[in-house]
Amino acid sequence: MAQGDAPQHQVAKREPGERTRVPNGTAASAKEKPRDYSSHGVTDNDIFMLPASDFQLLGLLTAIAALVRLFRIYQPSSVVFDEVHFGGFASKYIKGRFFMDVHPPLAKLLLTLAGWLAGFDGEFDFKDIGKDYVEPGVPYVAMRLLPALMGVMTIPTIFLTLKATGCRTMTAAMGAGLIIFENGLLTQSRLILLDSPLIIFTAFTALAWTCFTNQHEQGPSKAFDASWWFWLVATGLGLGATVSVKWVGLFTIAWVGTLTVVQLWVLLGDTATVTPRKWFKHFLARFFCLVVIPLTFYLGLFAIHFICLVNPGDGDGFMSSEFQATLNSKAMQDVPANVVLGSRVSIRHHNTHGGYLHSHNHMYPTGSKQQQITLYPHKDENNMWLLENQTQPEGPDGPIAGLNAWDSGEPIPIRDGTILRLYHFVTDRRLHSHDVRPPVSEADWQNEVSAYGYEGFEGDANDFFRVEIVKSLSDGAAAKEQLRTIETKFRLIHVMTGCALFSHKVKLPDWGFDQQEVTCAKQGTLPNSIWYIEQNEHPLLGADAEKVNYKNPGFLGKFWELQKVMWTTNAGLVESHAWDSRPPSWPVLRRGINFWGKDRRQIYLIGNPIIWWSSTFAIGIYVVFKAISILRWQRGFRDYDNVTFKRFDYEIGTTVLGWAFHYFPFFLMQRQLFLHHYFPALYFAIIALCQIYDFATSRVASLGLRSHPAIGRSGVAALLAVSIVVFTLYAPLSYGNQWTQSACKKVKLLETWDFDCSVFPAELSEYALASPSAGNAEQTAAPVASGATEKKSQDVNVTPRPAGEPSISRVEKVEYRDQDGNILDEEQVKELEGKVSFETRYETRTRVIDSEGKEIADNPIGGEGVAPPHPDVERLPETAAGMPEDDGREKPATASPEKDIGKEKSVEKADEGRPRPASEPQEATR
Repeated sequence: MAQGDAPQHQVAKREPGERTRVPNGTAASAKEKPRDYSSHGVTDNDIFMLPASDFQLLGLLTAIAALVRLFRIYQPSSVVFDEVHFGGFASKYIKGRFFMDVHPPLAKLLLTLAGWLAGFDGEFDFKDIGKDYVEPGVPYVAMRLLPALMGVMTIPTIFLTLKATGCRTMTAAMGAGLIIFENGLLTQSRLILLDSPLIIFTAFTALAWTCFTNQHEQGPSKAFDASWWFWLVATGLGLGATVSVKWVGLFTIAWVGTLTVVQLWVLLGDTATVTPRKWFKHFLARFFCLVVIPLTFYLGLFAIHFICLVNPGDGDGFMSSEFQATLNSKAMQDVPANVVLGSRVSIRHHNTHGGYLHSHNHMYPTGSKQQQITLYPHKDENNMWLLENQTQPEGPDGPIAGLNAWDSGEPIPIRDGTILRLYHFVTDRRLHSHDVRPPVSEADWQNEVSAYGYEGFEGDANDFFRVEIVKSLSDGAAAKEQLRTIETKFRLIHVMTGCALFSHKVKLPDWGFDQQEVTCAKQGTLPNSIWYIEQNEHPLLGADAEKVNYKNPGFLGKFWELQKVMWTTNAGLVESHAWDSRPPSWPVLRRGINFWGKDRRQIYLIGNPIIWWSSTFAIGIYVVFKAISILRWQRGFRDYDNVTFKRFDYEIGTTVLGWAFHYFPFFLMQRQLFLHHYFPALYFAIIALCQIYDFATSRVASLGLRSHPAIGRSGVAALLAVSIVVFTLYAPLSYGNQWTQSACKKVKLLETWDFDCSVFPAELSEYALASPSAGNAEQTAAPVASGATEKKSQDVNVTPRPAGEPSISRVEKVEYRDQDGNILDEEQVKELEGKVSFETRYETRTRVIDSEGKEIADNPIGGEGVAPPHPDVERLPETAAGMPEDDGREKPATASPEKDIGKEKSVEKADEGRPRPASEPQEATR
């Protein structure tokens, strides 16, 4: 080198917006635009090449996260919120009992594995919020450790993701710190719930895709090498795992899919280095990794799901008869195909999967007060009916009497249009209908269906039903002409009134043992009036008779049916819940969820407001930036010639797109929604916040902060410090720790944050006087009449009041709230009366006041808190507090045959002898 010459890096001038070398990669020159599909200004951000100091810091952050997530994880030692559902599913997996859930099985299988490895035997039922874990020896800590450790792993995942986007180590540490001290993510990851697995798999997918995108943006030199394939395959596995936890993973698939289309579009435009053959190679690689791998993963999880659940359970009533026949003890032997007069049959409803046409020796309390006809989901002798002709068969000496009249001679097939009577064997009554309204569905177009008659009674014309074969649904030519077991689908038309035997998803009250209602509908929908024969017996149909059975649907048939049931059930969750919220309220953290309350402690899901509001503000910054940049581009400004401007738009835009895909689809949903549905979007919002901060402090020269790194470090320290302080303020609600009323009220920033400060004592010293309660949480007070605002309860003194103790009374007050949870004062309520309808959605709270009217702490020390038992078990109203989220797991009928039969027999014991018909024969023919 000649004297006076200097190395190039000492004399070259940096162009505006030019990238310099970063610790974990080299930037392409901003001055030279790439001639291939590589991106302008991209850097090689290989996370495997990070310096040792980054990994040391990563280890420290992970250790802090473990301390925060695992602190007192044994607390509370009772069932919390949706642990009712997901802990209960672990019990059913271990027992092998089939259940129906609206979520795919991956997270539930992992929770079950954790419990099984810790010795859980599945005997604990998780039925009640507040039910004690300790006395029955449930390894709940081990089961909670799984989501907690997944929550811990989110911290290194976001750190590496931010490094993969090109952020500095300081910014990556800030992102990790924000995840560590986010109260909502902490609360959700310490319980037996699905959201922590969902977040970690979403985060892993985002990391893998970011790393793959970085490889792709470096152009042909990186295409199809080992690292390129590794991250593409990892993205596919992440997508499969995410969608196998919850269908929210479909939003992650949509995000990755959209960016994949963009990549393929850019590749299509590179005519210099990408030949058509090479483009199809790119396409097939992405199709295999991003479609085939996730789909195979998803299918594999359901294969394991079916292998585990081989026994009947309280979810098989949601499934078709073919599906149920694949479960142990639900399968049946081959049965005669042809249904003839005199056949002893069980008749099953086609549409609702509610069960068999059933009757039992109990009467309707209203209407005709004749014997009940229901749909019952289990095999039972009360499901058996004899198919009689409208007249008795003729013998040598005249009509043949008795139930066995058709047991001799030639079998007479039942064809389309045949008029039948259906005789109930156990109670000696016939299926009957008349112009009387049903006890539950009292619509004019529905008639009551009953069982009427007695042994030896010939019946009347209201017992006649005409067979109408539905040929479009019947399987095979023979099944379209005459009744055949399983294959023929038919309607039963009541001859006298023209209505069709009908059932729908309406359950009878306690007097009907929660079984499904059966009516005769004049305008009922076709699917709900279709029936088929399942069991078929006749003395003339011997061993050599043609036999049929359910077709085995196979794995794919069972898989597809379960997906449809999951979708339908999920879409049907439209009823209001005490703690639901709508998407517009999530980014601003308007409302949380009451998870648990007991022993004057409370767990309430609420996020760290500093982190939520700042991340939402970051999304707003990008939206404003994008709007202005589009306007300037339209006016001819050349902002996108600046590489930093271009990288800001692309890198942060990718993250904001992820936030949008995980947020806006919820606006289209009418089902129950909760604050925790925002968590995946929150994760992307935090990444966007960190990226914007990194650009502002180290990459955008015009702001002047790049030359003063101390300012950037101070900003990170300040944000983390404030976040930690706010985290500690709300930590008692996250951990269920001791707290005081005054401390609670100080941090209640919004009226819509409806955690109840009155459950806490005035002083922490009062906890020392309390003894922890066991068992189920106390039920909330019953709502008072809507016309009353306050009422005093009578004092009941069991023991004499000590001298000098102030008199105490309780005042129950109704709080009225609008759709956003805002409390309405009396004037607002009065103004709205007559204009809107008021619905009870929140629990009523009881205030304890002394003789001077001053409020004192509610609930006796050591008493139960606000969370009641699970409403599906105790039949609590929806207004109960702490109620677990309803995920569509309502039982289709009764939980088990033993339970339902026990109900019936308990009533029968009170009856003396078999009752006679509820009315005289002539009355039944009205």
